[in-house]
Amino acid sequence: MSVRATILETGNPLLVGAEITINAPARQIFDILATPERHRDFDGSGTVQRSLRGPQRLYLGAKFAMAMRIKVPYRITNEVVAFEEDRTIAWRHLMRWVWRYELTAIDAQSTLVREYFDGNPARSKKWLEITGAIIVNPKMMAKSLVRLKELAERS
Repeated sequence: MSVRATILETGNPLLVGAEITINAPARQIFDILATPERHRDFDGSGTVQRSLRGPQRLYLGAKFAMAMRIKVPYRITNEVVAFEEDRTIAWRHLMRWVWRYELTAIDAQSTLVREYFDGNPARSKKWLEITGAIIVNPKMMAKSLVRLKELAERS
């Protein structure tokens, strides 16, 4: 049986999410999320190519640039807008939508991880519609969470 993440119903058409239980402590998972160089390792969309610049470990207000690719290569600079060690990390870029991870320790060795894509603060809701982000992102987040689980559980 393959491991799968659960896509969440949020009741908000511009907020989508997925969750998975990872058999690893929250600290171990958070360390992966807070390290931009590791983002490519768990990206389920195939768009993250590599970290370009920024701190080795993220913090509130940190800016970090990533090389991306969706049909054509591009660069994006993100800013960390929420940060609570071992619990919450979120970032946004110029278009203002937010990628957010919430970690809830179940016990010392297992953690519920939820990932959200919030399009509510987006500068262009039309762009989200044109790109199909709200439809595609939950599936990509579910893939990312499965990859994050694999990484964290073998560390």
